[in-house]
Amino acid sequence: MFSDCHLCLPVSAQGAAREPHASEACCVLTTGSANHLKRGLTYSFFSRAKHYLEIIIPLHMAFVLVSAYLLLTHAQGAPVENGALLDTLKSQVGLFSNKSEHYSAQVRPPGTSRQIPQTIIIGVRKGGTRALLEMLDIHPNIVVAATEVHFFDWDENYVKGIDWYRNLMPFSYGNQITIEKTPGYFTSPQAPGRIHDMNSSIKLLLILRDPTERVISDYTQVYYNRVESHKPVQLFEDIVIKNGVLNTKYKAIQRSLYDVHMEKWLKHFSLDQIHIVDGNTLIKDPLPELQKVERFLNLPSRIMSSNFYFNQTKGFYCIRSDGRERCLHESKGRPHPLVNSTVLEQLYSYFREHNAKFYRMVNHSFDWH
Repeated sequence: MFSDCHLCLPVSAQGAAREPHASEACCVLTTGSANHLKRGLTYSFFSRAKHYLEIIIPLHMAFVLVSAYLLLTHAQGAPVENGALLDTLKSQVGLFSNKSEHYSAQVRPPGTSRQIPQTIIIGVRKGGTRALLEMLDIHPNIVVAATEVHFFDWDENYVKGIDWYRNLMPFSYGNQITIEKTPGYFTSPQAPGRIHDMNSSIKLLLILRDPTERVISDYTQVYYNRVESHKPVQLFEDIVIKNGVLNTKYKAIQRSLYDVHMEKWLKHFSLDQIHIVDGNTLIKDPLPELQKVERFLNLPSRIMSSNFYFNQTKGFYCIRSDGRERCLHESKGRPHPLVNSTVLEQLYSYFREHNAKFYRMVNHSFDWH
C-alpha cells in the first residue's frame, strides 16, 4: 500500500517542521494506514529475530558440545582422536578439515599450549618433505605446523626470536609431538648451529631421494612456476650443461650434494639424532618408512596400511584418515621432462662419488644411480 511513496516530514533550514511542497512525493498517513505500517514493522522485526535465532541457537549448542568434548578428552589425558561424536560435530558444524587445522586454530583447546618443535623435518627440497609431513599428521600423537617457517635459515625471521617461532606452532597436548618442516634447513650454513642452540637433544628427520631425480624435480618446480608467472623458461639440458660440461654451480645440483651438507649437521648432532627417510621408498610403499619414523620418535604404532590408497590418476599414494580421503596438492607429482640420456649419465657419474661418501657417513646405502 506504500509502494509508490516514501515517508517524510520536511524540515526548514532552521530545523522546524514545515508543510511539504506540492512537488515533494510524501505519504500522508492516516490512523488506519499507520496501524498497518506498525503491524508490518512488528512482523518484520520478529521474522528477522526468528531467523537469527534459528542460526545462533544451533551454533551455541555446537559450541557447548565441542567444549564438553574437549574437556572430556583433556580429563582423560588424551589428544582429540577420531570418534562418532567428533565426526558428527565436524560434519554438522564444519569446525575443521583435519587434525592439524584444529590444533593450529586461534582458539586454544583446554589443556593445550604451543610448544617449540621436538622434531624438525630439515629437508631436502623436492625430497618428499610435504608427503612425509602429511602422512605423519595421521598419527594422533603428532601435530604439525601448517606452513614452512624458515626460522633457522632466514636471518629476518631468526632475529624475531624464539617466542615468535613458538607462536607459529599449533596447539598441542602434553603427550603430543610438534613437528615443523622447512626443506631449506638442510642446505643452510646457519641452520644446524641455530637448531642445536635451541635444543641440542632434538630429533631430526631428513628425507632424501636419488640425487639426479631430485635435480630434475627441482628444475620441474621452477619451470612450472615460471610458466605460471609468464616468465621465460629454459630447457633442462641448457641449464645443466654449459660449454659441453656439467654445470656444477647450478643450485639444484648443489642441493643434491648430500655428503657436503650432512657434514655440517654431524658437527652439531650425533647420527642417532638424525633419521633418514628413503624418499623413493616412501612414494612406492609408505607404511614401512612411516613405521620406522614412529619407532625413531618413540611413538606407539598408529599409522596403518588402511590410511593409504593408490591414486591411479596421480600415480602416487593418497591419505585416508578422519573419515575422508585427500591427496597432495596438484603441484606435487607433476610430470618430469624427458632428459637426454647422455646428460643423465653425466649426472649419475658426478653424484656417484658423493653418494658413496654419504653412505659411509650415515652407515647406510640407498638404491640410487
